[in-house]
Amino acid sequence: MWDLPKEDSGIILALFLSYHYLPSHLKRCFAYCALFPKDYEFVKEDLILLWMAENFLQCPQQSRHPEEVGAQYFNDLLSRSFFQQLSTEGYGTSLTSPELSIERHFVMHDLLNDLAKYVCGDFCFRLKFDKSQCIPKANRHFLFAVNDVRCFDGLGSLTDARKLRSFFPITEIWRFYYDWEFKISIHDLFSKMKFLRVLSFCGCLDLREVPYSIGDLKHLTSLDLSNTKLQKLTDSICLLYNLLILKLNYCSRLEELPSNLYKLTKLRCLEFKNTKVTKMPMHFGELKNLQLLSTFFVDRDSELSTKRLGGLNLQGRLSINEVQNIVNPLEALEANLKNKHLAELELTWKWDHIPDDPRKEKKVLENLQPFEHLEHLTIGSYCGTEFPSWVFDNSLSNLVLLELVNCKYCLCLPSLGLLSSLKTLIIDGFDGIVSIGAEFCGIYSSSFVSLERLEFENMKEWEEWEYKTTSFPRLQSLYMNSCPKLKGLSEQLHLKDLCIGDCDKLIISGNSMDTLSLELLSIQSCPFVNIPITHYDFLEQMYIHSGCDSLTIFPLDFFPKLLSLVLTWCQNLKGISQEHAHNHLKELTIQCCYQFESFPSEGLSAPWLQRIVIEECENLKLLPKRMQILLPSLTELWITDCPDVEMFPDGGLPSNVRHMYLSSFKLIASLRETLDANTCLQSLSMENVDVESIPDEVLLPSSLTFLRIYDCQNLKKMEYKGLCQLSSLELIQCPNLQCLAEEGLPKSISSLEIVDCPLLKQRCQNPEGEDWAKIAHIQELDIQ
Repeated sequence: MWDLPKEDSGIILALFLSYHYLPSHLKRCFAYCALFPKDYEFVKEDLILLWMAENFLQCPQQSRHPEEVGAQYFNDLLSRSFFQQLSTEGYGTSLTSPELSIERHFVMHDLLNDLAKYVCGDFCFRLKFDKSQCIPKANRHFLFAVNDVRCFDGLGSLTDARKLRSFFPITEIWRFYYDWEFKISIHDLFSKMKFLRVLSFCGCLDLREVPYSIGDLKHLTSLDLSNTKLQKLTDSICLLYNLLILKLNYCSRLEELPSNLYKLTKLRCLEFKNTKVTKMPMHFGELKNLQLLSTFFVDRDSELSTKRLGGLNLQGRLSINEVQNIVNPLEALEANLKNKHLAELELTWKWDHIPDDPRKEKKVLENLQPFEHLEHLTIGSYCGTEFPSWVFDNSLSNLVLLELVNCKYCLCLPSLGLLSSLKTLIIDGFDGIVSIGAEFCGIYSSSFVSLERLEFENMKEWEEWEYKTTSFPRLQSLYMNSCPKLKGLSEQLHLKDLCIGDCDKLIISGNSMDTLSLELLSIQSCPFVNIPITHYDFLEQMYIHSGCDSLTIFPLDFFPKLLSLVLTWCQNLKGISQEHAHNHLKELTIQCCYQFESFPSEGLSAPWLQRIVIEECENLKLLPKRMQILLPSLTELWITDCPDVEMFPDGGLPSNVRHMYLSSFKLIASLRETLDANTCLQSLSMENVDVESIPDEVLLPSSLTFLRIYDCQNLKKMEYKGLCQLSSLELIQCPNLQCLAEEGLPKSISSLEIVDCPLLKQRCQNPEGEDWAKIAHIQELDIQ
């Protein structure tokens, strides 16, 4: 194995040993991950469900649930570094769980991804990620990205892969709506692929009904119809006797579940979040194998409703809605939550429910006490005036996330500071709270000992907040939004992230904020918030939107570690100053800077600043002077809708700028003069520019490869010569753009996107269009 020729595989040969010595059950699980494209962010629970659907999770003694076996397999691969846990937030992709926290996301290293694909061979095919345009007949698992399936004409060959086992899309993890189309008959897919185990049409907005023939897929174990326009499910779904997983999340038109759902006796996972379903089907309690249930509705007309729930051996996640329908608190005990090994629980009352007896509501909640090892708890629209003791007395010693939402009848917060493991606390919509004091922290000298993230939202009457100096020893992130009467913070907090929005009266001073520890500061719609004028030695990201009316000059000198600066709708902002830096750079010239492999940071006002975004600042006139020297790391620059900024400062722009967004034609026209010969500028977005024809051949820098023209209402014509250096072109929201240049588009352009340009769309959308011949050579074409 060590002597295998590297050119045959392209894999680092040492990795084969790691795979070779895996137990056979882990080899199967790892090889299945060949479906994942590189840099694909997957969720642990999603992957375990896929392994379960493929029958990879075997437990000969039948002493453990498949979910437990899957968790062990996953942890074994994680401990061997086949997976890596994400440590920072970012964009990514997931099968169906866009709302899950980043801590649950994992990736595979590119080399291990190559290894998985190599050992799996032709059994896995990833549309657009694999080179072939034709699906191999030996293919067992088919995956595609929803933004690529529109451009792929090889779906017809999918029906030749008659032994296909898996079919599903992926999308960005932060998107709830996917929108893709299927070019072959769904009935044909079902009739020719009898061996399907995993089937997902998640995000297929064309899907309004499921053919009756789906009942013929006798081997199907996982079915995901989330984010579709289904109004009703065919009864033939209840013929899928091997079905383990059924997901119907975000089907906003779905009103009811099949009445014969109880026939799916093997079902282990049922999810139907954010649908119109408001009632559980008959005989629901007969699903004795059900482990994961996203939603349960309490039926006011049925005394057996909670008893049916109590008879299920649930674990994992559960949401109980319409809790106000529990008339007798003793019925809440029949739900038997205390003996269900749940990790996540959500309890929700109807948002506009008016309680007859708040004491009864408290007793109901008291009898819904969950399993002691619960990790995540959400209580929504609770109608009591106070909480039962199990919420705050550390009975839930493993609780790491608590979310209390729209509890408008509560007049004071419970002593949540006693929860020893709590890391994230969200308080939202407590209309009756005027003051938060020592009772919130509890009786101990030190409280909230593990809390890292604290959020307050929609606190309409909240005015004062007092806390002990020994509280929040590990707090890193504080988010305060829509607290219009809050006046200030009483004691100094040592934070890394501070985000404030719509807090009209809030005043922040140096006494309430340790500026030395901050890494992120965001202020939105807070006109009276003043930024303390002092040094921010560790601040890396700063966002100010429609706030800080007193801010007229932004002093870059006070932010030496700043990486990203965003200033939008700052109506009184007139300039960005770096006077302190000028005093230290009298002898530094552009010529000497070119002799350094890395720029000197001493004396520079913001040597690490990579991104500047300035939008809708009507009075801004002055940009930082000598940007080429003082901002050596700048790679991205936005200046849009700032009418008084008509020229770049003397000395030009930094040579490392790669991406620019401009709305001033004067600034665009001056780019060639402003950028030197060594410029790295690759992409330019021209937004809301008032011109009829662009771009002129002498207008754009020669280094440019990507051009985006957005919201240019008067644009009518494109010039051919100005596009010759481009490889990618986007035309978006240009309603009067009539046609492309007479010569067409240059052969260098390999990617073209046309969105909301109705006149041009008619000429380019199909081979009959007048401009089709001008774009037919382009490989990646998207016209909407």
